[in-house]
Amino acid sequence: MIIDFHTHVFPDKIAQPTINALKERSNGNPCTDGTVAGLLKAIDRAGIDMAVALPVLTKPTQFDSVTKFVCGINANPENKKIISFGGIHPDCEDIDGKLKFLKDNGIKGVKIHPDYQNSFINIDGYVNILKCAKKYDLIVVTHAGVDDGYLGETVKCPPEMVLEVIQEVKHDKFVLAHYGGHKQWNTVLNVLAGEKVYFDTAFTLHEISEKTFKDILYKHGDDRILFATDCPWREIKSDVEILKSYGLDKETEEKIFYKNAIKLLDL
Repeated sequence: MIIDFHTHVFPDKIAQPTINALKERSNGNPCTDGTVAGLLKAIDRAGIDMAVALPVLTKPTQFDSVTKFVCGINANPENKKIISFGGIHPDCEDIDGKLKFLKDNGIKGVKIHPDYQNSFINIDGYVNILKCAKKYDLIVVTHAGVDDGYLGETVKCPPEMVLEVIQEVKHDKFVLAHYGGHKQWNTVLNVLAGEKVYFDTAFTLHEISEKTFKDILYKHGDDRILFATDCPWREIKSDVEILKSYGLDKETEEKIFYKNAIKLLDL
């Protein structure tokens, strides 16, 4: 079994222009059209079992429309291989009420993205999101480290700053995307590895060295690593093959590919 813990989809009517804009900004190479149907095809091409879709609110006013889209995905039996999280913005009003609404509607977590939300991870808004998520037992996934769409700009979620938040909130269901901090993996090894936080492997395996990947894995422990790709920005099958090429022991590989995700998602 394999679960991809970090993917993205968009409503059909805006998927293509959104993908085009993101491609131009980050010089990315999408492998799907950004739709739910496109992700389902990528899942089938890779021969995996399930994917988690992570929406991002770039404005607090998008909460209602994104939540409607997410609930529609999760309610459609044709999308049984996709679990969509909700999105939240640090400038949203009544964060507690919004996260309770998501919880009451069966949504298992939320995605935040400090770069696209133009805020640092240690601001009060994000701390409040994490505290409320802890209260309602919701997973929080954050982009961490460098975003290729913001190269040259100040990193909004660097390892040292996120450590402050981890130590303040102590939320057991906090996930740092891109293996703790995209393109900042030496700092992740020294600052974050071993902390009580999850790392996903989204948009990482094709860039990180096998040695650095394993150094972080062995220091952090294999109970808190989640296989993820960032599809459509990575082809799922390619990242599955890279991880399998590392020659990890069977139990560790199974934890990363699906066992840790099953436990975190309470499936």
